[in-house]
Amino acid sequence: MRENATEETGLDPYSEAVVGAVDAVGPAVVRVEVPTEPGRRRRGGTGSGVIISPDGLVLTNSHVVEGVMSVRLALSDGRRMEARVVGDDAHTDLALLRATDGSTLPTARLGDSKKLRRGQLVIAIGNPLGFESTVTAGVVSALGRTLRARTGMLIDDVIQTDAALNPGNSGGPLVSARGEVVGINTAVIAGAQGICFAVASNTASYVVSEIVRHGRVRRAFIGIAAQTVPLPRRLGLALGLDQPFAAAVTEVAPEGPAARAGLKPGSLLVALGGERVTGSDDLVRLLSAGRIGASVSLSVVADGRLREIVVVPAERESLREAS
Repeated sequence: MRENATEETGLDPYSEAVVGAVDAVGPAVVRVEVPTEPGRRRRGGTGSGVIISPDGLVLTNSHVVEGVMSVRLALSDGRRMEARVVGDDAHTDLALLRATDGSTLPTARLGDSKKLRRGQLVIAIGNPLGFESTVTAGVVSALGRTLRARTGMLIDDVIQTDAALNPGNSGGPLVSARGEVVGINTAVIAGAQGICFAVASNTASYVVSEIVRHGRVRRAFIGIAAQTVPLPRRLGLALGLDQPFAAAVTEVAPEGPAARAGLKPGSLLVALGGERVTGSDDLVRLLSAGRIGASVSLSVVADGRLREIVVVPAERESLREAS
């Protein structure tokens, strides 16, 4: 069937995958135009976004809409409409907009970023440097990276890719060959080539659900940075752990709840409150508002042994509360 499809389209399999993903997601990608408001220090600018519901919910980056309450959207079919900022989570550099047009809009589906693998084909769609609907392709270079947000907090479970990103790509989708959004493009390292980053779609899904329900993201905070790593099979068998991945603790904040409980960098976190942790995205999900101020047990592998540590999560300040 692959050969037949290639003969019909005249495209090689790689091109077919890219074109298919762009056809599926491209109509849902928008340009986000931020106006220059009189009396404000910030100049206007542009970024990208992706529509995730037909009634006009749009995901973009927090830094794209920082300090404004409304923006203008430009769709790939030429339509333009106003949108308001529903919620802004600077700690993950994500924001949720709602188009006020009232019409039914094309959408893209959020995929499961936990299923990504290094070397997998991904496609970035956005509006870099004012060039609309630009497509670049590359691979997943690494998974489970951490990236410091402008709040100073670390964003966990970040995807590294060599799909080229430029100013204006921020907030646009990183797409799998299946036509699913697996990340929201957020940053590049200036001066480097092929080192770009996207916030994982599983993190985005959690942030969207919190903003829709509560208008903001309330989250528990234990004071660690972590990345998703494979759990060595021999170690897992020896300790009776039936899971392929864990969250490796890369940094422990001084005087934070985890530091007070004795958690050290290099430990592998395999469960929180009795629920399995197979990556840093699980930590984002499990450290919900209901954990704030309540003791919770962490199952940790350190020095080849499995032990339990009890921590009391605190509430992470929102950017608006901290300012």
